[in-house]
Amino acid sequence: MTRYGQLLRLALVAGVTTAALAGCGMMSKSSTASFSGAMNAASEVPPNMTRGSGMAEAWLNKDTNVLKYKITYEGLSGPATAAHFHGPATAGANAAVVLPFASPASPIEGQATLTPAQAADLMAGKWYANVHTAANPGGEIRGQMLPKM
Repeated sequence: MTRYGQLLRLALVAGVTTAALAGCGMMSKSSTASFSGAMNAASEVPPNMTRGSGMAEAWLNKDTNVLKYKITYEGLSGPATAAHFHGPATAGANAAVVLPFASPASPIEGQATLTPAQAADLMAGKWYANVHTAANPGGEIRGQMLPKM
């Protein structure tokens, strides 16, 4: 086989291998998007001086728009009086409640089916989790729900 023939064969094998690997990647593409938001008082609008902290995590099935979530927190100034997702809003802006939680007690776990508009806002990073207390009725800790990469 000539040098040209060897190079042509090598290029063909490399091309077929690349196409096969790309096809496998497309087949294993996840239909679940994951989100998280570190919750703290400094992220509130306006910020407050409490020591509470928490983590909000969520998983969206992009085929069904079913959202599963888990929120944990500690160190609040008092018992949580309410907790929910707000949107659409970027960090530094406030928005209305889009998904209230049945109970504000940590850990908060649940699921809901989102509208296409709600799912789009969540995917764009325009939702945040918020926990309220009597001392901070506008919200004691907040975390912007950002897509995990």
